[in-house]
Amino acid sequence: MSESDAPTSVDTVGQQDTLDTVELATAVLVRNFELLRRRSDIYTELDRSEYLLLRSLESAASADIRSLAAALGLDPSTVGRQIATMQRKGLVTRQLDPSDRRCSLISPTAKGQHKMANTKRKRRQSLTDTLGDWTDRELREFGEHLRRYNRAIAQQYLAIRPQPRPAVEPLANQP
Repeated sequence: MSESDAPTSVDTVGQQDTLDTVELATAVLVRNFELLRRRSDIYTELDRSEYLLLRSLESAASADIRSLAAALGLDPSTVGRQIATMQRKGLVTRQLDPSDRRCSLISPTAKGQHKMANTKRKRRQSLTDTLGDWTDRELREFGEHLRRYNRAIAQQYLAIRPQPRPAVEPLANQP
C-alpha cells in the first residue's frame, strides 16, 4: 500500500467538510473568548490564569506547584511565577508540605475564594445572557461536547506523571 493509499482518520469528503467546519468554529470560539475577555467585566477581579488556578484548587483544597502545572499543561516555573503574584495579591497562601519540606502546598485564601466565586458568577451570567434561549437539552449536549473535546485535548497534551502525592485533576476531566 502506498503512502497515498494509507487509510486516514478522515477519508471521505463529507468528513473533511465536517472537520473544516469544526476547525473554523474552534478558531472563532477562541476569538470570541478573547472578545469576552476584552469587552466584558468578567475578568476585572481575576485574570483568566488566576481564575483557572483557583478553580483547580477548589476541588483539591491545596496542591504543590508541579501538580498544578501538570493539571493545566503549564511549565512549573510559569505556575510558580503566577502563584507568587497571586500570593502578593492575597489570593493564595504557600506553606511547606509537612510530608516533603522541599515542596510548598498552595491553598486559596478566603479572598481568593471570594474573587473566584464572583468571577464564576459573572461567567455564568454571561452564559445565561448568551445562551438564554437554548433548551436544557441543548445546553447539556453542548456541555458534554465541550467536556469531551477538553478531555481529548487533555489526553493528548496533558500527560500527568505519577506524583508522590495526589495530583490535581485536570479541569477537563472534572464534571
